[in-house]
Amino acid sequence: MVYINIVAYFIFVGMIGYYFITNMQWYSYKLERVVFHHTKTWWHFVYFLIPFVLYELLMALSDGKYGFAIVLLYLFLFIYWVKGLDKKLVFTGRVKRFFAALYLFAIFVLFALNFTSIFIPIMLAYFTSMMIEKMLFNGFKTRAEDRLDSMDDMIVVGVTASYGKTSIKNFIAHILGDKYKVYATPRSVNTLGGVIKDINEDLPNDTEVYVVEMGARAEGDIAEISTLTNPHYAVVGKIGPAHIEYFRTLENIRNTKMEILQSSRLKEAWVDMSAKIKPTDNIHMFGQDIKDIKATLEDTIFTLDGVRYSANILGSFNAMNIAAAIKVAKAMGLSDDEIKDRLATLEPVAHRLQRIDAGGKVILDDSFNGNIDGMMASFDLVSTYSGRKVVITPGLVEVDDELNEEVAVKINEIFDLVIATGDLNYHIFKEYVDPAKLKKLSSKDKMEEMLVTETMAGDLILFANDAPSFI
Repeated sequence: MVYINIVAYFIFVGMIGYYFITNMQWYSYKLERVVFHHTKTWWHFVYFLIPFVLYELLMALSDGKYGFAIVLLYLFLFIYWVKGLDKKLVFTGRVKRFFAALYLFAIFVLFALNFTSIFIPIMLAYFTSMMIEKMLFNGFKTRAEDRLDSMDDMIVVGVTASYGKTSIKNFIAHILGDKYKVYATPRSVNTLGGVIKDINEDLPNDTEVYVVEMGARAEGDIAEISTLTNPHYAVVGKIGPAHIEYFRTLENIRNTKMEILQSSRLKEAWVDMSAKIKPTDNIHMFGQDIKDIKATLEDTIFTLDGVRYSANILGSFNAMNIAAAIKVAKAMGLSDDEIKDRLATLEPVAHRLQRIDAGGKVILDDSFNGNIDGMMASFDLVSTYSGRKVVITPGLVEVDDELNEEVAVKINEIFDLVIATGDLNYHIFKEYVDPAKLKKLSSKDKMEEMLVTETMAGDLILFANDAPSFI
């Protein structure tokens, strides 16, 4: 019985540790965000707190004999939880170091202190991991600073926004790509740690222009990245209530985005009119100069500074993003004709109003677009389609209910079939969407089955935003 409980103890430590570090990884290793901003706080009770209390209680009441029974029951619950995740734990060096520390402390607690605590190894492993990662991070940061110092001829373009920063970054990189050797931060890498890793591991030595995306969930985040990379040119795109629960006010979001202008070598910057800045000689407001936008299911056309531009990019909101890229390109010496030639070959950013024609259906993949303006623009675009219209969405994440109510009302006006994914905003959809056309997709592994049974040739299917299962 003793040996069974020892094995059970280490298995339980591993499972609880897996739950803990998985949630930490999802929320950028910020414990405060895991505890206070998790969208499924009931998980913490079902998969962490209750099993932990029951185990400790049974071990105490049975004199350490029957704790394995709780572990056995929890094993089935844990497997069920892991199988339902669409965003699994990635075993990075940080995660591996956490588990190494976790089991070292578990061995110490069990054999040196002679009791089976779950909480002590978890907390000691967490604090030890934090100290190790901080030391490693400082070393990586110094290395990145040295690398950038050695590439002092390289031009850095910084991009931030509440919405559209990845698109702006990619558009800039593409337009400049014919004249310069351009490298941009990959995918949606936009944190200080991500940028540091990118500089140390992937930034080519012959890069002439480095386009850096900068994201934030707290005041000072943009300042840290801007201080590291010191951009020569900067773009501040649309500012809105993305991550409002972290920033609390729109003014805090605006001020954080404007931190990009602190660069000591800033030559020129373009700030979206939503920031309501007072322009200077080198800091310009843009957006008001975009005219006559025409957005269809084929392309987007607009006029900027008297010149008509066209790109095979969907969504009227992308006129603003493309305009920002044009501003940067002109500042770096490209002519209108050169820019137009590059726009003719511009590809849509994956999962951002990306059109796919398959099986007689028109699919608009806008699953990486999670903001109110972009979502509403995609709905307007869909409204021009003459056939049956289907939307698959969880609604908006990390915003007030009021915005999701706007989304639900608009969805009800335009779409013939509404498939709500998950529980997050389903209660709002039930209130504002016609019950006859509302369906709920409880699990993403049933998505394909639902698409087969609920859609048909001739339908337009919009994937509006996406959210992993933990949201």
